[in-house]
Parts: sequence; structure tokens; C-alpha cells
Amino acid sequence: MKNKKYLYILAVGLIVLTPFSCKKGFLNQTDSSNPTAQALFDKPADGIALVNAIYDTYQNADLLKKSLWYYANFQTHDFFNWGNDRFYNTYAIPSTFGGIQVFWQRAYIGIARANSAIEILKTMKVKGVLNEALANRLTGEVYFLRGMTYYYLASSFGGVPLELSNGANDGLKPRNSQTEVFTQVEADLKLAAELLPWKEGYGASDLGRATKGAALGYLGASQMWLKKYAEALVNFNQLNGKYKLMPRFIDIHEYNKENNAESIFEVQFIIAGTQSWGGGNEVAWIGSFGMPEEVSNFGYDYGNKILYDGFQAGDLRKEASIIGPGDVHPSPAIIAKGGIKSYPLVIAGFASTDAAVKAKYTGVDGKIINTCGTVARPWVGTDNAIPRSGYYSTKMWRDPTLDGNSGVSNIFGAQNQILLRYGEILLSKAECQARTGDNAGALATLKVLRDRAFGGTAPVVFMSEGKVITDPLQMVYHDYRHELTGEYSTFYNLRRAGVATSFVQEVYNITIPRGRELYPIPQYEIGLNPNLVPNDGY
Repeated sequence: MKNKKYLYILAVGLIVLTPFSCKKGFLNQTDSSNPTAQALFDKPADGIALVNAIYDTYQNADLLKKSLWYYANFQTHDFFNWGNDRFYNTYAIPSTFGGIQVFWQRAYIGIARANSAIEILKTMKVKGVLNEALANRLTGEVYFLRGMTYYYLASSFGGVPLELSNGANDGLKPRNSQTEVFTQVEADLKLAAELLPWKEGYGASDLGRATKGAALGYLGASQMWLKKYAEALVNFNQLNGKYKLMPRFIDIHEYNKENNAESIFEVQFIIAGTQSWGGGNEVAWIGSFGMPEEVSNFGYDYGNKILYDGFQAGDLRKEASIIGPGDVHPSPAIIAKGGIKSYPLVIAGFASTDAAVKAKYTGVDGKIINTCGTVARPWVGTDNAIPRSGYYSTKMWRDPTLDGNSGVSNIFGAQNQILLRYGEILLSKAECQARTGDNAGALATLKVLRDRAFGGTAPVVFMSEGKVITDPLQMVYHDYRHELTGEYSTFYNLRRAGVATSFVQEVYNITIPRGRELYPIPQYEIGLNPNLVPNDGY
């Protein structure tokens, strides 16, 4: 029998992260091979570096895109995969899929680091290496990161093993129930919320660290999984006045508006000065892979026309979320770059002597195209056997420096990825209000979001998918989709609400196969741990 343990020397192994005074600076890395306890933990910077290593769990494009983003968006059928992972399109995710293995392994390495860090920070505090304020903050960050990691594991896989002891994970524990895991998440995040400062308690060099607001946001979300809606509402209300909606929806994910007033927790990326696949975790291909093939030579995910058509007339979230044939890209950064007509593939295509190629890159006015294809000639890629839809996510297509595998081949970017923002908190708050009998409060909370969505005052009648919606809970479910599509939350929130399968059935007339709301447990992990059992339906 094989035994597996996610091991690393004194919780940091071969990499130590040290603080550096610049934007996203706390993530800069310094190599420190074969460290000793005395060398590592005799000054405050060592404790900070210890905690920084846990953030590295999420500084990984495979985990963010192929694990969390795929689940949040492919499971809803709002987006599809065109690349090697087309099995998402039919809910046939294999247990051997590398994306879920990366997710599981990185998550448990992060958890093991957190478990060790808790004990090391206690010792550093007792020895006087850390003062009480710094020790408490760092410990709060650890509990937040462990709680958030278990949050995504349970949200994606259901029940998973709870590894909570100091040092290396045992690696042979059976799965705890989903309820047990979220109960632990709740406990971790309660403690984190007590220990962490609000975002204004950090200096500029610590921008992006976990805050009291982030802990309260995920705490409320975990309590919703436990159906503790009144308690969740109390925690969500504590964020009032601490965060605010960006006035314009388009600006939330804009390239030069990272860590904005609406963002509660986002993964920080750093430009590493390389376009190499081996360049480290600080750069990501998340933006490039969602751009049309006609612009990037990729086009690995594309949108569902039903999503595009399902927005209510006048809803400004539509153009900021999904772009289709004949549409001009709405991003201020892309417009400043010169628009779609400025991309190397577009310029070369319009100049082509091949009539078919030139036609693809010619607008309705006969000039170089500046839209995402045209209605007559939508951009559906070059694979005629499996054409794309011609619709693409604009939330991730924001970095003007990227041209994909074309031009100078800027594939990798460093744009942060928002995992939780105040707009989502308001939607979750509205759900809690409706579930606790306060329909008037739920409608009032929804109105705040919808007023922004419509650029002033939203229509009195709520419409989605061409239908009038009158039930407050149904309004919340539809707005989870229209507010958060193309981000990291939609299917998670629908599953949390217990309506994922019925919602997809209602919108797309597609039935999710039994058990396929969840990810399969990775086959590799089952092979290593005989106490793991597969998810039902796989």
C-alpha cells in the first residue's frame, strides 16, 4: 500500500517569500534552499515569509482557470471548451483530468503549509520574535487561507478529508462530509475575522493580503452552505461602508483598476519578465486563452449565445461580460490600444491576398474590422468540424498587452483575478434576506445592483431569458448569472442554493447527469489513499 504525504521542510520547503516594498510586493520570491529552523524563524520577516508561501497556492493559472473558472462557467453551460477539455461540454469530466489533480494537490499542499504555520507562529510569538499584533495578523491570514481553500474543495468535490494537524498531512484520511468541511470552514473564518485588520489597516506594500472583510465575506458564504442564512446576513452587513460598488460595471475587471473599491479578495500576479511556459506562477495565460482564435490563435473557451440573448434590454453587464458578432470591444484599455483592429492577426488578415482570409477581417464598411467578427461572418475559428459559437468572454479579455500566439506572442499576463467582490456579497445578502422572509429587503438590495447594471435606474420589471421574473429568489439566481458570469462563482452559488441542476434545465433544457454537479475525486488520489471513495455518478 502506498502512502502519500504532502511534505515540505518546516512548512516552506525550498521557497521563501520575502516582503518587498512595491505593488503586489509581498509575493516576490527569494530562493532559500535547505533552510533550518534557527535560520528561518528568528526574525519577523521569517514569519511573514512563512505565510506568504501559502498564498502561492492560488498563484497558478491551471488551478484558477482549469479548476475554479471551468467549474464556475462550463458547468452552467454559459461557456464551452474548445481545446483538449471538451468533456466539460457534456459533463463527462474524467477522474484522470489533470486540472482537478492540480487543484487537489495544490490545495492540500497549501493546507499543510497552513497547519505547520499555525504552530510555528505560536512559537515565534512566545519567544518574542513576533509582537502580538503581527502574530495575530499573520495567524489570521493562515486561518483565512486554510478556510478559503477548504471552501473551494468542498464546493467543488463535496466532502473531502479534513487535515488539521501540525506538520505533514497524513494523506490516508477518509472523506469528511460536506457539512463537516463547511463547519470547519466556518470555524477557521470566524477566527480569521477576529484576528485580521480591515483593508485600510495594511500599507501599500501589503496590498492583496487577506483582510477582515475577506474573512467575513467567505464566512457568510460558508454559513449559506450550512443554511445559516440569518448568521450569514449579519456577517455580510458588516461589509457595508467598507466596500462599495464601482460606479461603472465595465471598470470592475479593467486592466488598470486592480484591487479596486469593490474587490474583496483577488489573486495577485506579478510580471516576471518572461513569456516562457516555465516562467513560474507569477504570470498566467487566463486572458489569452479566452480570446477568439482570429485574434490570438487560441480561442480555447467561447460563450453560449443563449447567455448573450438572455440579458434584459439595456443591461450594461452584457457587453462587459460577453461579446458577439458585430460588437465593438467595450474595454477602455482595449479601445485605447486601438480596438480589435489593432491586433497583429487582424492587421495581417486584412492585408492578406487570400480573399477568404481578407473577408474574415473586413468590417461591414469595407475597412479593417474593429468588431468581434460580423453577423455575416462570425468568428468561429478554423475548425469547421467543431466550430465555436462566435461569442467570447470580455471579462477576461482586458489586458491590452496580450496578443496570444501572434505578433510578439505575448501569451502570459499578470492581471489579478478577483475571487470575491462586493457585488457578489450583495447578491448573497439578497438571497439570505429572501430566505429569512424579508422579500422587500431582498428586492431593495437587488435594486442597488440592477441600478448600476442599467446605468442609473433599472426597469421595474425584472426580465431574464426573455421572461418576466417575479419571485425574489429566482431573481437572485438569474442575477448570479448576469452579474458574475465569466468570473469564479456562478455555478458554485447555484449549487450552494440547491438549484444548479434545475436552473441549467430551465435555461438550457439540459439535464446534468446524476452526480455530475460535483467534480470527480482524482483517480490518482484514490490510488494513493484507499480510504477515499469516488463521488456518486462517476
